Amino acid sequence: MNLRIKKLDKFIAKQFLLLFAGTFFICLFVLMMQFLWRFIDELIGKGLSMEVLAQFFEYMALMMVPQALPLAILLSSLITFGNLGESSELTAIKAAGISLMQSFRSLIVITVAIMAVSFYFQNNIGPNANMKLMQLLVSMKQKSPELEIPEGIFYDGLPNCNIYVQKKNIKTGKLYGIMIYRMTDSYEDAAIILADSGMIQSTAEKKHLLLSLWSGEWFENMRESDLGGSAAVPYRRETFTDKKVLLDFDNNFSLMDAAALSNNAAGKSLSQIRFAIDSLNATYDSIGRAFWNDTKQMCFPSPRISKKDSLGQVRAAQTGKIDIDKRLRKMKIDRQQMVYSAALSSVQRETSDLDFKSMMTQNNERVIRNHELEAQNKYALALQCIIFFFIGAPLGAIIRKGGLGMPIIISVLVFIVYYILDNSAFRMSRQGSWPIWIGHWLAIAIMSPLAVFVTYKAMNDSMVFNADGWKRFFTRLLGLRAKRSIQGKEVVIEPPHYKQDNETLLQINGEVMEYSRRHNLKSLPNFIKVFFKYEEDHDIEAISDKLEKVIRDLSNTRDKQVMHLINRYPVLAVKAHTRPFDRRWMNIVAAIIVPVGIFTYLRMWRFRLRLLRDLKVIRYTNTNIVNYTEKRMGHLDGEEK
Repeated sequence: MNLRIKKLDKFIAKQFLLLFAGTFFICLFVLMMQFLWRFIDELIGKGLSMEVLAQFFEYMALMMVPQALPLAILLSSLITFGNLGESSELTAIKAAGISLMQSFRSLIVITVAIMAVSFYFQNNIGPNANMKLMQLLVSMKQKSPELEIPEGIFYDGLPNCNIYVQKKNIKTGKLYGIMIYRMTDSYEDAAIILADSGMIQSTAEKKHLLLSLWSGEWFENMRESDLGGSAAVPYRRETFTDKKVLLDFDNNFSLMDAAALSNNAAGKSLSQIRFAIDSLNATYDSIGRAFWNDTKQMCFPSPRISKKDSLGQVRAAQTGKIDIDKRLRKMKIDRQQMVYSAALSSVQRETSDLDFKSMMTQNNERVIRNHELEAQNKYALALQCIIFFFIGAPLGAIIRKGGLGMPIIISVLVFIVYYILDNSAFRMSRQGSWPIWIGHWLAIAIMSPLAVFVTYKAMNDSMVFNADGWKRFFTRLLGLRAKRSIQGKEVVIEPPHYKQDNETLLQINGEVMEYSRRHNLKSLPNFIKVFFKYEEDHDIEAISDKLEKVIRDLSNTRDKQVMHLINRYPVLAVKAHTRPFDRRWMNIVAAIIVPVGIFTYLRMWRFRLRLLRDLKVIRYTNTNIVNYTEKRMGHLDGEEK
């Protein structure tokens, strides 16, 4: 037995690992494309070399590995046990006395090992890759764009220069109808260059652009120093047949200094995050003390005025002991204006200073929160692996569908729910609306009960995804019911007993009238009887049994009109109007929970009104059948024979 279990562990592990290898690279590719799509507009057209792009994709792949691992585990475990269930191998495993949890055993060990790898990646390899990637990304954004001058519009991709080209020849590289607006230092140094044709070439060191222009004119404002104190010549005009202009244009890729990314929490390991938080707290505490000293200096600028005296003067002004308005009225108008201006300037200055200090304080708190959230993320992403396994593997055992159809749909839905919860909680914690500990643990706390639930259902062979079961559940919840669809029989062994059936139908009409009179179905149901003192309605059950017996007998007819009439009978729900649930404790709980109680109570009233309508339809149909069969009794008996 032990040997068989070991072979089973190897078999399941082999199936899982093969799928995990494929799904991991698929998930990694999808996450990389999603990350790349966010920055594609800022990176395109920069003329980046293949070496730089290769580094970018390498660091991006390393950074995305911890995020791809949980999703790959979810998808591969779901497909693995879906395949086992679809091929009936899971049924054979259970028939051999091996529980579902025993079949999970080898994969649990593998998942724990993947958790360790995920945590190692996040703590050692991921931070370095993230720092390099951010360094490359910022450097790419700052790189000058590749020169690609369009036709018919002004192009501002050149520093201190706008260029307009009417037409260009792609094969020869020549430009026609050129207009250049150049401004270097100020408006006084502006220049306009017109040329019939020209060419643009990059210098060997790729630091400048050389413009070769032919048949044109140069208009340039003269500087005041060049005029010699005379304004007789405000600008200079030059006509040329051949002109060369050198423009600054750095087309090389230079990597920015990594020191500018010192506050990037994702680029640090746990030890570095702890050290950074201690350093940031010490630095920000000193900044806070400096702000406090500035505030005290502002409120009590003179050491000769104590805090008590200063507050006393403020209270005296507030209570009216010191009449400030009276003192101002004694001043001259110009003196009053000076006082008002000085006070306004002082208030504006202090307000700006406080706004700046508030911005600094909020930014400092945001940096610390980012570090604390990143420390949580390293543990949460690793724990996400085991949670996704206990969601994917039991779901695969329940749905028993392999391949890439249903498993991918379920995996995407689970991942989207997790991503929305995690991202929302992270944003709320980052901006300070929620506590830090909620940031990356809310999604874990919500998805963990789901993992326990589906694992429990899978171990007990519960058909959670049974479509017929869910259809019946929602049909009962919404009070829906199927219509009668009785088809005529090709072979009738015993014809209907029309006379006896008519007598029974007339008897049912009398019982229906008596039932409607006694129960008054239009009124609201008795609250106590509905939720606390349930009484079965045997009268409607007896009416339903008699009616169904007649319908079964009349279904043997060959007459199309009779068949049409019996299909008009409603299917009576004999318990829906008496109580919300079959179990008494559920009815009591529904009454205690007010929203549920109100819903179920009104639902009961709806069922009573529907029953009243059904009884009217039954009486009307009974009368029609009796009248029709009595008129054609002899003819019907002859047809049946």
